[in-house]
Amino acid sequence: MKIMASLFVSLLLAHGSPAQAQHARARRAASPVAADRLGLTCSQILAMTSADWVAKFKKENDSASGSTARAAAVYGRCYDERTARLVAQITRKRAGPSKNARANFLGFEDAVSAFTKIAVADAQPAPDAAKVAFIDLYAKQFRYEFYREYEEKNLQPPLSPAEDLQFTKAKNRFGELLGLLPDAKAHQVHAAFGEIVGLHQVSMAMKLALYRYAIFILEPPSGKPFASPPF
Repeated sequence: MKIMASLFVSLLLAHGSPAQAQHARARRAASPVAADRLGLTCSQILAMTSADWVAKFKKENDSASGSTARAAAVYGRCYDERTARLVAQITRKRAGPSKNARANFLGFEDAVSAFTKIAVADAQPAPDAAKVAFIDLYAKQFRYEFYREYEEKNLQPPLSPAEDLQFTKAKNRFGELLGLLPDAKAHQVHAAFGEIVGLHQVSMAMKLALYRYAIFILEPPSGKPFASPPF
């Protein structure tokens, strides 16, 4: 019996418990994600602009194929983590949006997603994989900004005079880009955009961000971008 007990203990020590094995597998699965952060924390990554982070990532990976999309995905995961922390913080304080406001915003997000699919499909020239990665990344701004307005207790913040001018320019630029599309595609994109701004209550600051986002999708790769990336 003593021999059998000793053998059993030895096996446990050699192989560990099922829980320990599960934790080990989880660590191995997470290691590629950790490696893609280049040894940095999410706070350090988000302290950079997305463009600076992608440039750093590509340099570290010798501009390997797909490195832009990988870098954007890393930045996006960190951005999502920050948004999740913000939501949890507001929830604990019971200072978050009402049920109706959350439902309205979920509808807004669905409309943004539908618009994005149509705009990406209809944009000319079609966005390459690197630009699609940035489009996916920049779409994350709306959820964060929605909850940040509640954190700062600054719902429906007005635009500054400079932002108001930028808003007018953005609407005009969006119209110009629609005019470059074939009529059928222009109608599709315009209708999908109208489903966002016409049916959902969001702040003017959010609408300005939305116009800039739409312009980013539709702008051709040549020429000066209309606006700087949101982060």
